[in-house]
Amino acid sequence: MKAYVFPGQGAQFSGMGKDLFESNKSAENLFHQSNEILGFNISEIMFNGTEHELKQTKVTQPAVFLHSVILAISLGESFKPDMVAGHSLGEISALVANKCLSFEDGLNLVHKRALAMQKACEERPSTMAAILGIEDNIVEDICSSIDGIVVPANYNCPGQLVISGDMNAIDLAIEKLTAAGARRAIKLPVGGAFHSPLMESAKNELKNAIDHTLFSNPICPIYQNVTGLPVIDSEQIKTNLIDQLTAPVKWTQSMKNILENKNVEIIEVGPGKVLQGLFKKVDRSIPTSSASIL
Repeated sequence: MKAYVFPGQGAQFSGMGKDLFESNKSAENLFHQSNEILGFNISEIMFNGTEHELKQTKVTQPAVFLHSVILAISLGESFKPDMVAGHSLGEISALVANKCLSFEDGLNLVHKRALAMQKACEERPSTMAAILGIEDNIVEDICSSIDGIVVPANYNCPGQLVISGDMNAIDLAIEKLTAAGARRAIKLPVGGAFHSPLMESAKNELKNAIDHTLFSNPICPIYQNVTGLPVIDSEQIKTNLIDQLTAPVKWTQSMKNILENKNVEIIEVGPGKVLQGLFKKVDRSIPTSSASIL
């Protein structure tokens, strides 16, 4: 069985997608179409932009989406998923891959999601921090004991949890978690507190966009971030996708549930190999690879 998984924000790099553009005519056409849909030349930023330009949320999210989805489309008949999953933003890439969303609708949703999240970040200074080498329940307990907004945001793999919240609450959480035995507790270079209550305004904007978007019945289940469980009902998929903005990404739980399928192979579609590394943290014996048309 093949599980295709799609990365999220943070996987971007300068030059991403250029090989697809130069080697595949349908990919070239999709990049041109994307520039028109977005109203700016995102392919130029992806192929030649600086790290700073690519790090802006309004650029990063559509860029990672485009690299992943155009690669999946370029695979043609060889792309036959039995299941899909995506980390945060990657969930929308996965929904295009399993035919729940059209390419155009997926890109429009990612664009609106990115702008709404960037606006929410600008409304209130906030950040995220990676906590390594300590049990999840200890992180949860310490976050809940702090006066202020700080919550678990990304359950990335066993022993790696990202927290999200107000600046002061994050600083205090880092101090307490270090004292409690965390191997590392470090702030991340991100623009705001993703997957926390501070994204409520962005969630409302995304809900409005999703309510006006056609979601079809997918060709295979998607393991969604909010629950970590496989979903095939399009209405439930929509609800989970909206809730994802203020809820934690349960990637550890998703991986464990995917690996309950017998003889499953993990194929990462998009920039980087981060998700393959996370699966290996759960089970080193699982076959993993990167999708490629070359």
